[in-house]
Amino acid sequence: MPRFSANLSTLFTDRPFPDRFAAAAEAGFKGVEMQFPYHLDRDAAAAALADHRLSMVLCNAPPGDWEAGERGLAALPGREEEFRDGLDLALEWCRALRCPNLHVMAGIVDEDDPEALDAAYDTYLRNLGYAAAQAQVHGVKVLIEPINGIDMPGYFLQRPDDAVRVLDEVDHDNLFLQFDIYHAQITQGGLTDFLEANLHRIAHMQVAGVPGRHEPDANGEINFPYLFNLIDAHGYAGWVGCEYRPRINTLAGLRWAREWGIGLDRKA
Repeated sequence: MPRFSANLSTLFTDRPFPDRFAAAAEAGFKGVEMQFPYHLDRDAAAAALADHRLSMVLCNAPPGDWEAGERGLAALPGREEEFRDGLDLALEWCRALRCPNLHVMAGIVDEDDPEALDAAYDTYLRNLGYAAAQAQVHGVKVLIEPINGIDMPGYFLQRPDDAVRVLDEVDHDNLFLQFDIYHAQITQGGLTDFLEANLHRIAHMQVAGVPGRHEPDANGEINFPYLFNLIDAHGYAGWVGCEYRPRINTLAGLRWAREWGIGLDRKA
């Protein structure tokens, strides 16, 4: 059965962040993830994970100045030192929280400037190779995630096929794909074919419905039960992160997950 993790940056947002660990555990989640944990007290977060018997399965490296519109540093020429400092900080958090997966965001690049794109690509490959090697020492996998250009205009890595090309060019055994089904459906489609061809490259998945980025239920264009059974049949051993925006609130929206043992009315 797929293992679902609650993304605490998007779920249970009606509660203060420290209280979301307990809420996730009460709803039946065994794993949690978050986009950026750096605003938390690290020791308190580690204690909350232990108290509620939760695994921390994914976080993002620092993205630069988020409020100013930055969405990662890995593909930004001239920001290599800042990228490496952020990586060091992220690995400290991964060690403290026993988090096995670290998503490294590429950043925003001018899509209309061929020279800027070429420089960004070269920078991206170098930074990813460095990150994969550094993280491997600590037993942490480095992940890259294609993100659609509608939700995040100008994001450097948008298509799953392009992410596979990056993995091939970096060619490091500690660099993997974070496959967000929501983004993939918007940018490329062909979910079944891509999953079956690339499941060995995928260390983490995320789900949300299309359109709207709401619950992964029947109210959208993706057949999630089919996909969940597909990855289960192929022996996918990673986590499936619930990174969506509930239509009403998190608990009301978890009806989709009852079959999978999640939700306050879940099966015993």
